[in-house]
Amino acid sequence: MPLHVRPRDAASVIVVRPDASGALTVLMGRRSRRAAFVPDVFVFPGGRVDTADALTETVTALPPEQATRLAAAGAAGPRLARALATAAIRETWEETGYVLGASRVENDRILADQAALSYSARAITPRESPIRFHARFFLADGSALAGPPTGSGELTDLAWFPLAEAQKLPVIDVTEFMLANLTALHGQPGRLPLFVYRGGRPAIRWLQAPA
Repeated sequence: MPLHVRPRDAASVIVVRPDASGALTVLMGRRSRRAAFVPDVFVFPGGRVDTADALTETVTALPPEQATRLAAAGAAGPRLARALATAAIRETWEETGYVLGASRVENDRILADQAALSYSARAITPRESPIRFHARFFLADGSALAGPPTGSGELTDLAWFPLAEAQKLPVIDVTEFMLANLTALHGQPGRLPLFVYRGGRPAIRWLQAPA
């Protein structure tokens, strides 16, 4: 039997803010054509968890209700939940230059405002993939973002896209699903999606969130 790669823990942030009419817009950027994983498509800011993410000082801790949502959905225990939340904010800062919520930068590292995040979904890449991630998706309000949109250059064409426009961008199936369900996911829904694959095809399970 073939050996399967173990998925690496990862976190992404779906950063949204209203436009002048009150409609949702979402922050997205395009990955490089030379990227080893999902090249030349639009994605939400995010990336894998680093060892230091569980240890780095935070401005605010992940709220208990969000930790409970992660635990109830089988997404993470307390230590990993902390690491995921910090990774989500760190990756957003590194890739876009934006500082989320009350997070602050000190000595070239970011101290995360984990209270700015709301857990909303997770996805696991196919078993057959040579590069695999177990990604948790957080929602965040982009109205209070600070800093110029500079970042590491990992994402290009970074912009705020109206939801209808974002759904027309070149994206992978997981991103397409998140965009299609963004309105439902916004505002801590009663069910949390788990996007996995069965026989190489997407299979979505909706898990009950704690009351």
